[in-house]
Amino acid sequence: MLEPKIMTQRGILLNTASVVMGNRILRAQGTPRAQLPTFSVDVEVVNVFVTVRDKKGKIVKDLAKEDFTLSEDGRMQSIRYFSRESDLPLTIGLLVDTTPSESNMLDAERKASLAFLNRMLRPEKDTAFLIQYYHEIVLLQDLTSSREKLEAAMNRLQAHGFGNQGGGPGPGQPGGRGPGQPGGRGQGPQGGPGAYETVLADAVYLASDEIMKAQQGRKALLILGDGGHLGNRGEQAIAAAQQADTLIYSIRIYDKDFAANNGVLGTLSRIPGMGGPGRGPGGGPPNRGPGGGMDHARGKENLQELSSKTGGAYFEVGKKETLDQIYGKIEEELRSQYNLGYTPDASALNGYRRIKIEVQRKGMVVRGREGYYPHTK
Repeated sequence: MLEPKIMTQRGILLNTASVVMGNRILRAQGTPRAQLPTFSVDVEVVNVFVTVRDKKGKIVKDLAKEDFTLSEDGRMQSIRYFSRESDLPLTIGLLVDTTPSESNMLDAERKASLAFLNRMLRPEKDTAFLIQYYHEIVLLQDLTSSREKLEAAMNRLQAHGFGNQGGGPGPGQPGGRGPGQPGGRGQGPQGGPGAYETVLADAVYLASDEIMKAQQGRKALLILGDGGHLGNRGEQAIAAAQQADTLIYSIRIYDKDFAANNGVLGTLSRIPGMGGPGRGPGGGPPNRGPGGGMDHARGKENLQELSSKTGGAYFEVGKKETLDQIYGKIEEELRSQYNLGYTPDASALNGYRRIKIEVQRKGMVVRGREGYYPHTK
């Protein structure tokens, strides 16, 4: 049986050898994938996948190109490519939280996730991969269309303790070790938050930058967890997903009785690496509650921000919606997207570019990514 690969702030490691693999070496495997439309080798084409709902929340599937307007940084753009219910290949990445608060949820997650992938993946066209994150980021299954491989990987999901919480800055942090670079996991010269405190942000960053960035077509990351462990790296994670043209669908699921029954969350501030200065996106408050435990309200905000800024959606498992019902909604969205393609005008900025999409029909709610970073050549 193939050993799982471990992805950490250092890059991608082989579990058996513990050696750093080369620069960005995770590549798509399998058959050639369909190409997105391009107009010339020197012209940048921006593709934006959007979902449209009416005022009652129902998916709208009958819009034409003329129904949309699109602007970038306030300047109107010409929509040069348009399609409904795209036949483009789909890449799905599942990021599953396997920290202690998720231990009682994993069986339900396995069953619902497998049923969802069985419905969504078209043989020889669509692919998926599976990552679990705790104090490490483990790639349980690389890109595949095989239901058998995905099921085997799902069966390897398991809850983990807090493990070694050694600190260490992640992608782009001063003194740290970025993906694909050698070096240990200890703190760099400038110090930094513990690995556990930012492991969700690092998982999103690595999945986007190491896997999704190399794929073409429609791309979606699905996060299953409580939304903790984003720390002060949320903006880096969002930027990586935007650069990879990847939507993030967040599903908040966790054992609400965990803290009361085990008292573990209240001790996190005393675990090495958990008492540092980690803050949420934009310099927000630390991801800890008044008693030193994880702040679950902040976890919800984390997931909502990851999804809203990348054009995905946020869901929460509870009395109103089961995990199966949520997967059904995500499936409907992924099958009912509009793809708008345009080439930025000559006045486009070099940095972050804001996108605004509107529909001329009244009462329509449009959801797509808020902006993007231009691809570097």
